[in-house]
Amino acid sequence: MPVYTYTCKDCGQVFDLLVGMTSEKVEPKCRKCGSKNIKKTFGAFNVGSSGDNSTSSISTCPTGTCPILKK
Repeated sequence: MPVYTYTCKDCGQVFDLLVGMTSEKVEPKCRKCGSKNIKKTFGAFNVGSSGDNSTSSISTCPTGTCPILKK
């Protein structure tokens, strides 16, 4: 199941949602304020190589200084 990152346009909360692949449509809403005024945004993800055991993180943060990705 895909995980999507959303930003609430009302309170600014950024959160991830695991979206199921069912025929049932569930309208996502902000976890903090309950608003449905949210926008899907880009989040961070990992890329693996099948040739070795290493993985590299790719940051999609506009400034490249996301606190969750600092080493």
